[in-house]
Amino acid sequence: MRRVAAALAVVLTLITIGPRAAASQTSQVTAGFSTSYQRILGAGGIEIGAVVLTPTGQGDGPFPLVVMPSSWGVPNAEYVGQGAKLASAGFQVISYSSRGFWDTGGGIDIAGPPTVADVSKVIDWAGQHTPADTSRVAAVGISYGAGTSLLAAAKDPRIKAVGALSGWADLIRSLDPNDTVALQAVAGLLALGNVTGRPGPEMASLQSKFVTGDFDGAIAEAKQLSPVRSAATMVDTLNVNKPAVFLANAFEDSIFPPSQYTDFFTRLTGPKRLLLAHGDHATPEASGAVGLPNETWDELAGWLRHYLTGADNGADREAPVQLKSQRGVWRGYSSWAAVGQERTSYLTKAGALQDAASTGWSRAIGAGVPTIADSGVALVSGALQGLLTIPTGVVTPLVDRSFAGVWSGPAFDRAAVVNGAPKVHVTVRPSAASTSLFAYLYDVDALGVGSLMSHKPYTLRGATPGTAVAVDVQLEATSWEVPAGHHLVLVVDTVDPRYLGRSVIGSTVTFSSPAGDPSSISVPVAA
Repeated sequence: MRRVAAALAVVLTLITIGPRAAASQTSQVTAGFSTSYQRILGAGGIEIGAVVLTPTGQGDGPFPLVVMPSSWGVPNAEYVGQGAKLASAGFQVISYSSRGFWDTGGGIDIAGPPTVADVSKVIDWAGQHTPADTSRVAAVGISYGAGTSLLAAAKDPRIKAVGALSGWADLIRSLDPNDTVALQAVAGLLALGNVTGRPGPEMASLQSKFVTGDFDGAIAEAKQLSPVRSAATMVDTLNVNKPAVFLANAFEDSIFPPSQYTDFFTRLTGPKRLLLAHGDHATPEASGAVGLPNETWDELAGWLRHYLTGADNGADREAPVQLKSQRGVWRGYSSWAAVGQERTSYLTKAGALQDAASTGWSRAIGAGVPTIADSGVALVSGALQGLLTIPTGVVTPLVDRSFAGVWSGPAFDRAAVVNGAPKVHVTVRPSAASTSLFAYLYDVDALGVGSLMSHKPYTLRGATPGTAVAVDVQLEATSWEVPAGHHLVLVVDTVDPRYLGRSVIGSTVTFSSPAGDPSSISVPVAA
């Protein structure tokens, strides 16, 4: 793996700066930076495989440092294209393979303390072997690199800026939302980790339970591992260190969905920015990592220039929250709370969403049987939405009402923008101890063809069969332009192939709306 990663680094070096620089670890080129492949001692003495990009023709430094840990399963060549741009702009850049992957030693510890400590070791090495200014440091990454960067910023006060793209702030909330394992995402991560790296004890134990069907054991173990691997548990420390935190994510991210980022963003008190656009995991920024034009990376580069060099480029004056609708329109807001004002509609027995509360009714559906409503395929459906504007769709009249609750609202008399995270409140009475519910919100045209705006799973565990329980489900955030004449449809069923559901075939779920606690959906709409 070490030879493969080094070869990839050489290939990308040839593409970005030419053969002359690739021929020597120390040669300088007129493109504005030199490149070298280095072995850096990480935490515990393991060796880290790194591509080092040093500015040339821009004085002797010291240069602000950008440390870039790689994504899960991706080698250090991941960021060389973007690293070349940053180095040409006067940043010392080190892009490295994360612990346990490719040409870096150790085992995959799922962003455990050694992986986080590696970031500080790379900063130390840069201070000794490059013209880096280790008092002006940024940690930047995509996915696994994003989560690692946030965790490192809580541990190392030298990190003054963070670029966390398509990452997580709460690991268990991302991969086990509302006690419902994101099956396709977890299986994909485990498979990729085994192909491209060496599982450490933590990963080996989790995947052993997972593949043998001990899902409860795997979930319990993951919940124990999660806090030290989640920046959401370290907000107080981050607020003391006050790094300038730049977060970006995709609305349809099937691995690290956006709501865990929006809650984390709200709790930060230092300089912060949040960009959300449509797409699946890493699709909004993947092209920028290899150096192609990319609006997320362009915004991040300006962020780094301002907070590491003091450049008066207006990065600190832009709207902290920026949302891109499915039609490609960016809108800025002063805070997450300001993106939309909630409008509440009430569920009726007849399947309507109306302004007035409706109580005293109940309606049962069969559980454990799928309907044509689902959230699509992980890493595929969201990418189709983000890249090609092809939504996950459903013909709502064909959703089998025997196995799903379906509620339809009135047509919009004017266009509206649904901005933020819709919330569903409903009382359910399961006939089994374990039942999974899947809520979907659709933008539906006059023919009944719906485009999936948002969804969320929710699993009831250890319920008392036959006993009613009130359930609150916050769907994922979105920014969706609903045309005039369209209407919203809420579907709730009990099976979704993307998740490890717990619904029992032959059982039932009864929806109701008790007096004093009506069932409802609240949808945030932009002013």
